[in-house]
Amino acid sequence: MNYNGADGLEFGAGNTKIDPALLRELPEGCKVTSTENHGVSFWAQTGRVDVRLRDGTPQSFFVKVISKELGMNMTKGEFHSMSAMHSVLPEFVPRPIACGTYETIADTHFFLCEFREMTDDMPDPYKFAAFLSALHQKSESPTGKFGFHITTYAGNLPQFVAWEDSWEVFFAKSMRQALDLEIERKGPSEELDVLSHALFEKVIPRLLRPLESDGRVVKPSLIHGDLWYANAGIDADGDQPLVFDACCFFAHNEYEFGQWRPACNRFGDEYVAAYNTFTQISPPEEDFEGRLDLYRL
Repeated sequence: MNYNGADGLEFGAGNTKIDPALLRELPEGCKVTSTENHGVSFWAQTGRVDVRLRDGTPQSFFVKVISKELGMNMTKGEFHSMSAMHSVLPEFVPRPIACGTYETIADTHFFLCEFREMTDDMPDPYKFAAFLSALHQKSESPTGKFGFHITTYAGNLPQFVAWEDSWEVFFAKSMRQALDLEIERKGPSEELDVLSHALFEKVIPRLLRPLESDGRVVKPSLIHGDLWYANAGIDADGDQPLVFDACCFFAHNEYEFGQWRPACNRFGDEYVAAYNTFTQISPPEEDFEGRLDLYRL
């Protein structure tokens, strides 16, 4: 599935030629001065494009290129995700510019955004939590429901995004889709059938239904959707947290922390504690840890 380039269009090796469709999305009249491979992706070819504007000012852009229909859907999903986040909190994400399809290479698609030089250091927990809390609190679902207007992808897997009034219903349908994809790829499992029955009949209602009972409501918040440490960094110029590679939808804000629970993630308990100084834990608070264990699935 990875894009392997074509003669004269690879990033790097002194090449300055790019596809016309991509060139049209860059500032009018600019001159490409260099390209290079940049970053690591399991699914795509990623690169940096340096240009010189008409007035001589240098500017840089980040490009992600993926092939086939899945690649088109993934680049669209990322563009709409990053655009949604940028519209709420522009200082937290690189500015998205476009998604489109190459003219010179068949069935090849791109996502383009501004380039931001980042360090690999972990962001300060309180600075990062302040931005993330602001994203969750300031965002408003256009329908007042949970979901998103276009399918987004966690890696190369489509997420459930159909609009739903209830967070419990939305999460259950999302979980069902994830399990169906697992079974489709790896085959049926009696053990999984038993466990999933308990999950849907007992665990999900027990942990999520109280959020929307006895007058309590859950605000649909815009979430990044894949917020592990490799999708975050620190702006090398402004020393402020940045996030990227989003696969957004409107969800219970605490869903964001499911990605932080596995031991391999470097967003530890101090980040959750910092976040909870900006945003109150959803009642009932005694279910908080149980909800995060559920969301990590």
